[in-house]
Amino acid sequence: MANATKNKNKKPSWFKRTGAKIKETFSELKRVTWPKFGTVVKTTGVVLVIVLAFLIIVTAVDLGLAELLKLLTNTGAV
Repeated sequence: MANATKNKNKKPSWFKRTGAKIKETFSELKRVTWPKFGTVVKTTGVVLVIVLAFLIIVTAVDLGLAELLKLLTNTGAV
């Protein structure tokens, strides 16, 4: 009787659990509603434009602060 209780509480092997998880993942991916190619291209374009805008803004602020630092450190030198 004790042996049956041990087998009942024992977890399945790592391979069985991994295989079940992979099978579950693929069945979940079949239910996903994937966007159309045109939608993907449009949203990718929007993301790239926003990243470029932030790049320009951060670069401008960096250059401005660098020039300000130059002005502050070169005040006594003529």
